Amino acid sequence: MACVELKNITKTFGNEEIIHQIDLRVEDGEFVVFVGPSGCGKSTLLRLIAGLEEITDGTLEIDGEIVNELSPKERGVGMVFQSYALYPHMNVFENIAFGLKLGSGAGKEKIREWVQKTADVLQLGELLHRKPRELSGGQRQRVAIGRAMAREPRIMLFDEPLSNLDASLRVQMRNEIAKLHNRLQSTMIYVTHDQVEAMTLADKIVVLNKGHIEQVGSPFDLYENPESLFVAGFIGSPKMNLLPGTLAKPGADTSEVALDGIGPARCACDSSRLEAGATVTLGIRPEHLQLRKPGPDDTPLEVMNVEYLGNEAYVYLDVPGASQPLVVRQPVPCPVVPGQSLVPVISVDSAHLFDDNGQVLRRTRAPAANEVGDAQLEGAQG
Repeated sequence: MACVELKNITKTFGNEEIIHQIDLRVEDGEFVVFVGPSGCGKSTLLRLIAGLEEITDGTLEIDGEIVNELSPKERGVGMVFQSYALYPHMNVFENIAFGLKLGSGAGKEKIREWVQKTADVLQLGELLHRKPRELSGGQRQRVAIGRAMAREPRIMLFDEPLSNLDASLRVQMRNEIAKLHNRLQSTMIYVTHDQVEAMTLADKIVVLNKGHIEQVGSPFDLYENPESLFVAGFIGSPKMNLLPGTLAKPGADTSEVALDGIGPARCACDSSRLEAGATVTLGIRPEHLQLRKPGPDDTPLEVMNVEYLGNEAYVYLDVPGASQPLVVRQPVPCPVVPGQSLVPVISVDSAHLFDDNGQVLRRTRAPAANEVGDAQLEGAQG
């Protein structure tokens, strides 16, 4: 195991700077996930840590030692790629043993012992004689992990290892990787564009955007307290509703906002540094909205669609002039049907407010469970 520290790391390809002065510390035994959209620099950052790309500027330290000039082998890293990269003419035993034969100088019996130990951890013991073509996608990925593990690296690096698997296998392999980390307690750095993978696997998530770190924190912190519009819109499935509007009444405790196409709303945020009329965006998770029948002074929204997911339902409301519908999570059975006109009610303490630079304003009260006032959907089918 090892701790990794990036200090002012920059990477340039030609005249284009891809990674911009990254500072980050990964603690010993931590499972850290780099997440972000395609092209944000997450795989490049992983390759810089691995030693597969040269650092343009800054220092990379592993256990306090500067390793900028060291090879991947000298850094003590093991890497698992998206493509598995297994040798098709070798069986599982030979694939796992290949790196040991090249780099360790160990005898046949010692190599056999290491391979068997690795196979036992990954439940590959009965597959050692098989070729890659005889394995399922999940089994091939476990072999790729085993090959990286066999040399007992200080750090395990994963570059989108599950993106080639179907949905059910991805869930299975997420569980396998999580169990592996719990068993080995090794330092792991994992790259994905899938924020569900990030939320379910990570001790700490690093959200990247255009070569910059947007936010670092636990899955809970990023979900409950996004610091920017980018993080708010990226973390969560379905993502946070982001509603443009103007600040009607600033306040140090509660702010009043006029939301485009919806009407007035209140949130427990400190907007005292802004002036009335300022452009703002209100963010609200689907689970922090409720629905009620419209009254005479309300601006109702039409139900576009209802998605039934077994244990819950998502109601999609058409917001006039908006590019995205408003999403409301509802318990089941859900009486709502397409074509209805309903009013969304925002949980005051659960809303987030962002300024015109996309930065969050401080929330003044902790969210209350299911705090939606007395707005409950009663007899919505009527």
